[in-house]
Amino acid sequence: MASPIAEYPKTGLKVVVVGAGFGGLTAAIECYLKGHEVVILEKTPTWTQLGDIISISPNAGQVLSRWDSSLVADKLNALCMHHKHFRIHTHNGDWVLDQPKYPPNKEKPMYNGHRADFHRVIYEYAMSLGIPIQLGRRVASYHEDDIEGKAWVVTDEGEIFKGDLVVGADGVRSKARKLVLGYDDKPKSSGYAVYRAWFDAEAAGITTDPLTREFVANGDTHTGWLGPDVHFLVATCKGGKEISWVCTHRDEANIEESWSLPGKIDDVLKILEGWDPRCRAIVERTPSCVDWKLVSRDPLPTWITASARTCLLGDAAHPFLPTSIQGCSQAIEDGCALATCLALSHADPTVSPLQKVPTALKTYQKLRYERVKEAQKKGEQVRDMWHKADWTKVRENPESIKLPREDWLMRHDCERYIRRQWVRASVEGCVMKREWLACGPESDEFMYQDMPPTPPAEDTMKRLL
Repeated sequence: MASPIAEYPKTGLKVVVVGAGFGGLTAAIECYLKGHEVVILEKTPTWTQLGDIISISPNAGQVLSRWDSSLVADKLNALCMHHKHFRIHTHNGDWVLDQPKYPPNKEKPMYNGHRADFHRVIYEYAMSLGIPIQLGRRVASYHEDDIEGKAWVVTDEGEIFKGDLVVGADGVRSKARKLVLGYDDKPKSSGYAVYRAWFDAEAAGITTDPLTREFVANGDTHTGWLGPDVHFLVATCKGGKEISWVCTHRDEANIEESWSLPGKIDDVLKILEGWDPRCRAIVERTPSCVDWKLVSRDPLPTWITASARTCLLGDAAHPFLPTSIQGCSQAIEDGCALATCLALSHADPTVSPLQKVPTALKTYQKLRYERVKEAQKKGEQVRDMWHKADWTKVRENPESIKLPREDWLMRHDCERYIRRQWVRASVEGCVMKREWLACGPESDEFMYQDMPPTPPAEDTMKRLL
């Protein structure tokens, strides 16, 4: 079993989580560990292996490190990349910089690897805890009744799943958003797309080709090439046995019907005309690729319904661009934050029984919204930094092209932060100062080491101070 950082008594709250991605699974696991009853509904009929490279940053690794290490951390570590640095080139192959790997830390580990491998580990951990995961349950509609104090969903088959709250972790085309916002909100094209692939290096001839074997001959590597409005990243994993690449480029295609479809290798090669021959050699040896249209969305006005018994989480609330390297991590933070707010609200004697869930959901949004919004901006900032680089200035200061690793983002401890801010943030109408929101370099999070006990004992007047 996991070793939580505090004791969380049973709450009896019934939580219905829609979606078994990283955010949904984390929310369910954290809810279970913090004393809530939970069920997951997932539309796919069987567990499927999807995706390619993904990153779990230290801010999210902190959450996972508090789970059973033999079932999570040890397995993730065996599957992830073990490279030394991120090597950056210009598009024609000139070396620019080696950015060292983020310093290892068992309490705040960073994992880079195949999405399906990582997802399987967390899925199996949820199963080991006995969390019900109902596959093949496609949710048709979301509902809630403030008088009854309940929320529920109805599936395509007419099944009803009711709880004290419903968590919409159903992705970028979330149906939960209609109940939350009161209207249909569709994603729009970001103006960019990504060709992406993951395959066996030896079977594709990567290990023997003089142009490509350097990326696998001595273990895992992480390499990037930056060009005019395009970047090409290559990563090798499992001791150089597997290789993946992504090519981000301009694309104004309509995403009304689909944002992921089979790609054409010849189209990728056209984008990389005149690039480092090593890039083209890797693509030429690729058996197949996916054409993934990047969607975007302006920040939603709210993640919770007016009655605060249904909330959004992960991509349903805030889709991220891959260049943020935070999409999965922020979904994991969401799950931890929500479960912690529910536990603290249940234990808080100043919150009335009928307001336990609404207070928790309002505080969840209050403490997550600005942080997520600032983290989302990193995606566009990094993309523009790479795609519009002034190479004269970059050669004068190569450090300017590095991936940002700001402390407020990477060192955040979601659970401790929520616990420390609960007393002030849970007060209706309390205006939170920016330094309290862990949303930028002005964050005061690292000034504090203490953590309040559970349950918080302050009376209402003290909470307002």
